[in-house]
Amino acid sequence: MIKNAKERVTAGHISIMRSREFCMFSGVLSLGEITFTEDIPTAQTNGRDVSYNPKFLDTLNQQELTFIILHEAMHRVYQQIHLWQHLFKEDAQLTNMSADYVVNAAIIEAQEGSDTRTKIAVMPEGGLYDTKYQGMTTKQIFNALKKDKENQEGRFAPGQEEGNKALDEHDFDGASELSKQEIDETSQAIDTALRQGELIRGQMGGKENKSVSKLLVPQVDWREQLLEWMTGICRSKDYSSYRRPSKRFIGQDIYMPSVIGQTVESIVFAEDTSASVTDEERQFFRSELVSVCSSVKPKRVDLLYWDTEVANHEVYEEGEYDSILTTTKPAGGGGTTVGCVNEYIRDKNLTPDAVIILTDGGVEEDWGGVWQHPTLWVVTNDYYTSPHGKSIHLKT
Repeated sequence: MIKNAKERVTAGHISIMRSREFCMFSGVLSLGEITFTEDIPTAQTNGRDVSYNPKFLDTLNQQELTFIILHEAMHRVYQQIHLWQHLFKEDAQLTNMSADYVVNAAIIEAQEGSDTRTKIAVMPEGGLYDTKYQGMTTKQIFNALKKDKENQEGRFAPGQEEGNKALDEHDFDGASELSKQEIDETSQAIDTALRQGELIRGQMGGKENKSVSKLLVPQVDWREQLLEWMTGICRSKDYSSYRRPSKRFIGQDIYMPSVIGQTVESIVFAEDTSASVTDEERQFFRSELVSVCSSVKPKRVDLLYWDTEVANHEVYEEGEYDSILTTTKPAGGGGTTVGCVNEYIRDKNLTPDAVIILTDGGVEEDWGGVWQHPTLWVVTNDYYTSPHGKSIHLKT
Protein backbone atom coordinates (compact mmCIF):
# COMPACT_ATOMS: atom_id res chain seq x y z
CA MET A 1 0.00 0.00 0.00
CA ILE A 2 2.82 2.42 0.92
CA LYS A 3 4.61 1.67 -2.35
CA ASN A 4 1.46 2.48 -4.29
CA ALA A 5 0.97 5.68 -2.23
CA LYS A 6 4.54 6.79 -2.97
CA GLU A 7 4.07 6.19 -6.69
CA ARG A 8 0.82 8.15 -6.74
CA VAL A 9 2.34 11.07 -4.81
CA THR A 10 5.28 11.08 -7.23
CA ALA A 11 2.82 11.13 -10.13
CA GLY A 12 1.06 14.04 -8.48
CA HIS A 13 4.34 15.93 -8.15
CA ILE A 14 5.08 15.39 -11.83
CA SER A 15 1.66 16.65 -12.91
CA ILE A 16 2.14 19.78 -10.76
CA MET A 17 5.58 20.41 -12.24
CA ARG A 18 4.13 20.17 -15.76
CA SER A 19 1.11 22.34 -14.93
CA ARG A 20 1.05 25.95 -16.10
CA GLU A 21 -1.15 26.82 -13.10
CA PHE A 22 1.04 25.27 -10.40
CA CYS A 23 4.55 24.76 -11.84
CA MET A 24 5.83 27.60 -9.61
CA PHE A 25 5.48 25.27 -6.61
CA SER A 26 7.85 22.64 -8.03
CA GLY A 27 10.70 23.66 -5.74
CA VAL A 28 8.48 23.78 -2.64
CA LEU A 29 7.50 20.14 -3.20
CA SER A 30 11.13 19.08 -2.79
CA LEU A 31 11.58 20.77 0.59
CA GLY A 32 11.55 18.79 3.82
CA GLU A 33 10.84 15.09 4.27
CA ILE A 34 7.87 13.10 2.99
CA THR A 35 6.73 10.19 5.14
CA PHE A 36 3.85 7.74 5.06
CA THR A 37 2.18 6.64 8.27
CA GLU A 38 -1.16 5.40 9.55
CA ASP A 39 -0.66 7.30 12.81
CA ILE A 40 -2.49 10.33 11.38
CA PRO A 41 -6.03 10.38 9.92
CA THR A 42 -5.29 12.05 6.58
CA ALA A 43 -2.21 14.22 5.91
CA GLN A 44 -0.27 16.86 7.80
CA THR A 45 2.64 19.29 7.73
CA ASN A 46 4.69 21.00 10.40
CA GLY A 47 5.54 23.79 7.97
CA ARG A 48 8.56 21.94 6.61
CA ASP A 49 7.89 18.18 6.44
CA VAL A 50 4.81 16.40 5.08
CA SER A 51 3.17 13.12 6.11
CA TYR A 52 0.42 11.13 4.39
CA ASN A 53 -1.78 8.29 5.56
CA PRO A 54 -1.67 5.76 2.68
CA LYS A 55 -5.15 4.47 3.58
CA PHE A 56 -6.55 7.98 3.25
CA LEU A 57 -4.82 8.48 -0.10
CA ASP A 58 -6.36 5.22 -1.27
CA THR A 59 -9.83 6.78 -0.89
CA LEU A 60 -8.97 9.57 -3.34
CA ASN A 61 -8.81 9.66 -7.11
CA GLN A 62 -5.67 11.15 -8.66
CA GLN A 63 -7.12 14.65 -9.05
CA GLU A 64 -8.12 14.72 -5.39
CA LEU A 65 -4.73 13.36 -4.31
CA THR A 66 -2.98 16.08 -6.32
CA PHE A 67 -5.19 18.64 -4.56
CA ILE A 68 -4.00 17.30 -1.19
CA ILE A 69 -0.36 17.58 -2.31
CA LEU A 70 -0.93 21.19 -3.33
CA HIS A 71 -2.86 21.79 -0.12
CA GLU A 72 0.15 20.76 2.00
CA ALA A 73 2.49 22.76 -0.24
CA MET A 74 0.37 25.90 0.17
CA HIS A 75 0.40 25.59 3.96
CA ARG A 76 4.18 25.79 3.65
CA VAL A 77 4.12 28.59 1.08
CA TYR A 78 2.01 30.76 3.40
CA GLN A 79 4.03 29.53 6.42
CA GLN A 80 0.77 29.26 8.34
CA ILE A 81 1.96 26.60 10.79
CA HIS A 82 4.71 28.88 12.10
CA LEU A 83 2.88 32.21 11.92
CA TRP A 84 -0.36 31.24 13.63
CA GLN A 85 0.82 29.27 16.67
CA HIS A 86 -0.90 31.76 18.99
CA LEU A 87 -4.22 31.36 17.18
CA PHE A 88 -3.96 27.57 17.44
CA LYS A 89 -3.54 27.89 21.20
CA GLU A 90 -6.61 30.11 21.35
CA ASP A 91 -8.89 27.88 19.23
CA ALA A 92 -7.40 24.95 17.34
CA GLN A 93 -10.52 24.19 15.29
CA LEU A 94 -10.99 27.75 14.03
CA THR A 95 -7.29 28.05 13.18
CA ASN A 96 -7.35 24.81 11.17
CA MET A 97 -10.47 25.94 9.35
CA SER A 98 -9.08 29.42 8.61
CA ALA A 99 -5.83 28.05 7.22
CA ASP A 100 -7.73 25.63 4.97
CA TYR A 101 -10.08 28.31 3.64
CA VAL A 102 -7.02 30.29 2.48
CA VAL A 103 -5.09 27.47 0.79
CA ASN A 104 -8.13 25.81 -0.79
CA ALA A 105 -9.20 29.14 -2.30
CA ALA A 106 -5.72 29.66 -3.78
CA ILE A 107 -5.85 26.25 -5.50
CA ILE A 108 -9.44 26.53 -6.71
CA GLU A 109 -9.12 30.10 -7.98
CA ALA A 110 -5.90 29.27 -9.86
CA GLN A 111 -7.96 26.91 -12.05
CA GLU A 112 -10.95 29.19 -12.61
CA GLY A 113 -12.40 28.75 -16.06
CA SER A 114 -10.95 25.27 -16.54
CA ASP A 115 -13.17 22.28 -17.26
CA THR A 116 -13.34 19.83 -14.34
CA ARG A 117 -12.12 17.04 -16.60
CA THR A 118 -8.94 18.95 -17.46
CA LYS A 119 -8.13 20.17 -13.96
CA ILE A 120 -5.16 18.44 -12.36
CA ALA A 121 -6.51 19.11 -8.86
CA VAL A 122 -10.05 18.79 -7.54
CA MET A 123 -10.94 19.42 -3.90
CA PRO A 124 -12.11 16.26 -2.09
CA GLU A 125 -15.64 16.26 -0.72
CA GLY A 126 -15.92 18.08 2.59
CA GLY A 127 -13.12 20.57 1.92
CA LEU A 128 -13.60 24.16 3.08
CA TYR A 129 -14.19 26.84 0.45
CA ASP A 130 -16.40 29.93 0.54
CA THR A 131 -16.22 32.91 -1.81
CA LYS A 132 -17.13 35.27 1.05
CA TYR A 133 -13.59 34.75 2.39
CA GLN A 134 -11.98 35.62 -0.94
CA GLY A 135 -8.91 37.82 -0.49
CA MET A 136 -8.92 37.47 3.29
CA THR A 137 -5.95 36.40 5.41
CA THR A 138 -5.90 33.50 7.86
CA LYS A 139 -6.25 35.94 10.76
CA GLN A 140 -9.18 37.79 9.19
CA ILE A 141 -11.04 34.53 8.53
CA PHE A 142 -10.26 33.39 12.09
CA ASN A 143 -11.82 36.59 13.45
CA ALA A 144 -14.91 36.15 11.27
CA LEU A 145 -15.36 32.51 12.33
CA LYS A 146 -14.77 33.42 15.96
CA LYS A 147 -17.47 36.07 15.79
CA ASP A 148 -19.90 33.59 14.20
CA LYS A 149 -19.11 31.05 16.90
CA GLU A 150 -19.60 33.60 19.69
CA ASN A 151 -22.95 34.61 18.21
CA GLN A 152 -23.98 30.96 18.51
CA GLU A 153 -22.84 30.91 22.18
CA GLY A 154 -19.72 28.83 21.59
CA ARG A 155 -21.17 26.54 18.95
CA PHE A 156 -21.67 26.73 15.23
CA ALA A 157 -25.14 27.12 13.81
CA PRO A 158 -27.19 23.90 13.43
CA GLY A 159 -26.09 21.95 10.37
CA GLN A 160 -22.71 23.68 10.09
CA GLU A 161 -20.69 21.46 12.40
CA GLU A 162 -20.25 18.63 9.91
CA GLY A 163 -18.96 20.97 7.24
CA ASN A 164 -16.45 22.68 9.50
CA LYS A 165 -13.69 20.13 9.20
CA ALA A 166 -10.25 20.63 7.68
CA LEU A 167 -8.98 18.29 4.98
CA ASP A 168 -5.81 17.54 6.92
CA GLU A 169 -4.05 17.81 10.26
CA HIS A 170 -1.91 20.84 11.04
CA ASP A 171 1.09 19.82 13.10
CA PHE A 172 1.45 22.93 15.27
CA ASP A 173 3.04 20.84 18.03
CA GLY A 174 5.65 19.53 15.61
CA ALA A 175 6.27 23.05 14.34
CA SER A 176 6.91 24.31 17.87
CA GLU A 177 9.72 21.75 18.18
CA LEU A 178 11.63 23.29 15.27
CA SER A 179 14.41 25.66 16.29
CA LYS A 180 14.39 29.30 15.21
CA GLN A 181 17.29 28.50 12.90
CA GLU A 182 15.34 25.66 11.27
CA ILE A 183 12.31 27.90 10.81
CA ASP A 184 14.42 30.71 9.32
CA GLU A 185 16.21 28.27 6.97
CA THR A 186 12.86 26.82 5.86
CA SER A 187 11.44 30.29 5.26
CA GLN A 188 14.45 31.25 3.15
CA ALA A 189 14.30 27.98 1.21
CA ILE A 190 10.59 28.52 0.46
CA ASP A 191 11.25 32.08 -0.72
CA THR A 192 14.08 30.90 -3.00
CA ALA A 193 11.97 28.03 -4.36
CA LEU A 194 9.08 30.39 -5.16
CA ARG A 195 11.32 32.87 -6.96
CA GLN A 196 12.79 30.09 -9.07
CA GLY A 197 9.27 28.77 -9.63
CA GLU A 198 8.15 32.14 -10.94
CA LEU A 199 10.89 31.97 -13.58
CA ILE A 200 9.64 28.53 -14.61
CA ARG A 201 6.05 29.82 -14.74
CA GLY A 202 7.14 32.66 -16.99
CA GLN A 203 8.94 30.28 -19.34
CA MET A 204 5.88 28.02 -19.52
CA GLY A 205 3.51 30.93 -20.08
CA GLY A 206 1.56 30.13 -16.94
CA LYS A 207 -1.01 32.44 -15.36
CA GLU A 208 0.25 34.61 -12.51
CA ASN A 209 -0.86 33.51 -9.05
CA LYS A 210 -1.51 36.87 -7.38
CA SER A 211 -1.39 35.51 -3.83
CA VAL A 212 2.05 34.02 -4.48
CA SER A 213 3.34 37.09 -6.32
CA LYS A 214 2.45 39.19 -3.28
CA LEU A 215 4.64 36.96 -1.11
CA LEU A 216 7.61 37.69 -3.37
CA VAL A 217 7.46 41.47 -3.00
CA PRO A 218 10.61 42.47 -1.08
CA GLN A 219 9.72 43.44 2.48
CA VAL A 220 11.40 46.42 4.12
CA ASP A 221 12.02 45.94 7.83
CA TRP A 222 9.27 47.97 9.54
CA ARG A 223 11.58 48.69 12.48
CA GLU A 224 14.04 50.41 10.13
CA GLN A 225 11.20 52.41 8.60
CA LEU A 226 9.96 53.41 12.05
CA LEU A 227 13.38 54.60 13.17
CA GLU A 228 14.04 56.35 9.84
CA TRP A 229 10.73 58.22 10.07
CA MET A 230 11.37 59.23 13.67
CA THR A 231 14.91 60.32 12.79
CA GLY A 232 13.44 62.48 10.03
CA ILE A 233 11.17 64.17 12.58
CA CYS A 234 14.21 64.91 14.72
CA ARG A 235 16.20 66.16 11.73
CA SER A 236 13.46 68.62 10.85
CA LYS A 237 14.03 70.22 14.23
CA ASP A 238 17.80 70.56 13.70
CA TYR A 239 19.75 73.46 12.33
CA SER A 240 23.40 74.07 11.40
CA SER A 241 25.76 76.49 13.12
CA TYR A 242 29.44 77.48 12.85
CA ARG A 243 29.35 78.36 16.56
CA ARG A 244 30.05 74.67 17.16
CA PRO A 245 32.32 73.48 14.27
CA SER A 246 32.13 69.85 13.25
CA LYS A 247 34.98 67.98 14.99
CA ARG A 248 35.02 65.50 12.11
CA PHE A 249 36.76 68.03 9.80
CA ILE A 250 38.77 70.22 12.21
CA GLY A 251 41.81 67.91 11.97
CA GLN A 252 41.90 68.62 8.24
CA ASP A 253 41.82 72.42 8.82
CA ILE A 254 38.32 72.43 7.37
CA TYR A 255 35.63 74.24 9.30
CA MET A 256 32.11 72.97 8.65
CA PRO A 257 28.96 73.72 10.63
CA SER A 258 27.70 71.07 13.01
CA VAL A 259 24.06 70.10 13.40
CA ILE A 260 22.55 71.43 16.59
CA GLY A 261 19.64 69.25 17.54
CA GLN A 262 16.45 70.56 19.03
CA THR A 263 15.15 68.18 21.70
CA VAL A 264 12.06 66.14 20.86
CA GLU A 265 9.64 67.25 23.53
CA SER A 266 7.00 64.54 23.33
CA ILE A 267 5.68 61.59 21.34
CA VAL A 268 2.23 60.04 21.50
CA PHE A 269 2.14 56.27 21.07
CA ALA A 270 -1.42 55.03 20.57
CA GLU A 271 -2.01 51.28 20.71
CA ASP A 272 -5.13 49.64 19.27
CA THR A 273 -6.41 47.23 21.95
CA SER A 274 -9.29 45.86 19.89
CA ALA A 275 -9.55 42.07 19.66
CA SER A 276 -8.17 41.99 16.11
CA VAL A 277 -4.59 42.91 17.11
CA THR A 278 -2.68 39.98 18.58
CA ASP A 279 -0.72 39.98 21.84
CA GLU A 280 2.40 39.14 19.84
CA GLU A 281 1.98 42.21 17.63
CA ARG A 282 1.39 44.45 20.66
CA GLN A 283 4.49 43.10 22.39
CA PHE A 284 6.58 43.80 19.29
CA PHE A 285 5.16 47.32 19.10
CA ARG A 286 5.94 48.09 22.75
CA SER A 287 9.46 46.74 22.38
CA GLU A 288 10.07 49.03 19.43
CA LEU A 289 8.48 51.89 21.36
CA VAL A 290 11.23 51.51 23.98
CA SER A 291 13.85 51.26 21.22
CA VAL A 292 12.65 54.49 19.57
CA CYS A 293 12.66 56.28 22.93
CA SER A 294 16.23 55.15 23.55
CA SER A 295 17.29 56.48 20.13
CA VAL A 296 15.57 59.87 20.01
CA LYS A 297 15.26 60.49 23.79
CA PRO A 298 12.01 62.48 23.95
CA LYS A 299 11.36 64.36 27.17
CA ARG A 300 7.90 62.81 27.46
CA VAL A 301 5.91 59.91 26.06
CA ASP A 302 2.12 59.68 26.20
CA LEU A 303 1.03 56.04 25.80
CA LEU A 304 -2.64 55.74 24.88
CA TYR A 305 -4.64 52.50 24.80
CA TRP A 306 -7.77 52.73 22.68
CA ASP A 307 -10.62 50.81 21.02
CA THR A 308 -13.75 52.95 20.57
CA GLU A 309 -12.40 55.37 23.18
CA VAL A 310 -9.12 56.05 24.93
CA ALA A 311 -9.30 53.51 27.76
CA ASN A 312 -6.01 54.37 29.46
CA HIS A 313 -3.45 57.18 29.29
CA GLU A 314 0.02 56.67 30.74
CA VAL A 315 2.77 59.29 30.88
CA TYR A 316 6.48 58.46 30.96
CA GLU A 317 9.28 60.95 31.45
CA GLU A 318 12.84 60.76 30.17
CA GLY A 319 14.70 58.07 32.13
CA GLU A 320 11.55 55.97 32.72
CA TYR A 321 11.28 54.35 29.30
CA ASP A 322 12.97 51.08 30.25
CA SER A 323 10.15 50.44 32.71
CA ILE A 324 7.36 50.68 30.12
CA LEU A 325 7.25 46.95 29.34
CA THR A 326 6.93 45.98 33.02
CA THR A 327 4.70 48.74 34.36
CA THR A 328 2.24 49.48 31.55
CA LYS A 329 -1.40 48.46 31.99
CA PRO A 330 -3.18 47.95 28.64
CA ALA A 331 -6.92 48.59 28.64
CA GLY A 332 -9.76 48.22 26.17
CA GLY A 333 -10.66 45.34 23.89
CA GLY A 334 -13.83 46.43 22.10
CA GLY A 335 -14.31 47.85 18.61
CA THR A 336 -11.97 50.03 16.56
CA THR A 337 -12.56 53.80 16.19
CA VAL A 338 -9.25 55.63 15.80
CA GLY A 339 -10.96 59.03 15.69
CA CYS A 340 -11.17 58.81 19.47
CA VAL A 341 -7.38 59.22 19.61
CA ASN A 342 -7.46 62.35 17.44
CA GLU A 343 -10.23 63.84 19.58
CA TYR A 344 -8.43 62.91 22.80
CA ILE A 345 -5.21 64.63 21.70
CA ARG A 346 -7.18 67.80 20.92
CA ASP A 347 -9.34 67.68 24.07
CA LYS A 348 -6.33 67.16 26.35
CA ASN A 349 -4.34 69.86 24.54
CA LEU A 350 -1.47 67.47 23.86
CA THR A 351 1.18 68.95 21.55
CA PRO A 352 3.33 65.99 20.45
CA ASP A 353 6.14 66.28 17.95
CA ALA A 354 4.90 62.99 16.47
CA VAL A 355 2.03 60.52 16.82
CA ILE A 356 2.67 56.81 16.24
CA ILE A 357 -0.38 54.54 16.04
CA LEU A 358 -0.54 50.73 16.09
CA THR A 359 -3.69 49.33 14.48
CA ASP A 360 -4.93 46.48 12.31
CA GLY A 361 -6.32 49.09 9.89
CA GLY A 362 -9.95 48.06 10.30
CA VAL A 363 -10.95 51.59 11.30
CA GLU A 364 -13.53 54.09 10.11
CA GLU A 365 -13.33 55.23 6.48
CA ASP A 366 -11.72 58.62 7.15
CA TRP A 367 -9.12 57.15 9.55
CA GLY A 368 -10.03 59.62 12.28
CA GLY A 369 -10.18 62.73 10.11
CA VAL A 370 -7.43 65.32 9.72
CA TRP A 371 -4.43 64.87 12.03
CA GLN A 372 -2.70 68.03 13.18
CA HIS A 373 0.65 66.39 14.02
CA PRO A 374 3.09 64.21 12.01
CA THR A 375 1.49 60.76 12.15
CA LEU A 376 2.93 57.30 11.52
CA TRP A 377 0.63 54.29 11.21
CA VAL A 378 2.07 50.89 12.12
CA VAL A 379 -0.52 48.64 10.44
CA THR A 380 -0.70 44.89 11.09
CA ASN A 381 -2.71 44.16 7.93
CA ASP A 382 -1.11 44.62 4.48
CA TYR A 383 -4.50 45.40 2.93
CA TYR A 384 -4.84 48.76 4.69
CA THR A 385 -2.97 52.04 4.23
CA SER A 386 -3.97 55.29 5.90
CA PRO A 387 -4.67 58.34 3.71
CA HIS A 388 -3.01 60.47 6.41
CA GLY A 389 0.68 60.61 7.28
CA LYS A 390 2.86 57.58 6.56
CA SER A 391 1.92 53.89 6.86
CA ILE A 392 4.29 50.99 7.45
CA HIS A 393 3.28 47.37 7.82
CA LEU A 394 4.19 45.37 10.87
CA LYS A 395 6.15 42.17 10.23
CA THR A 396 6.66 40.22 13.46
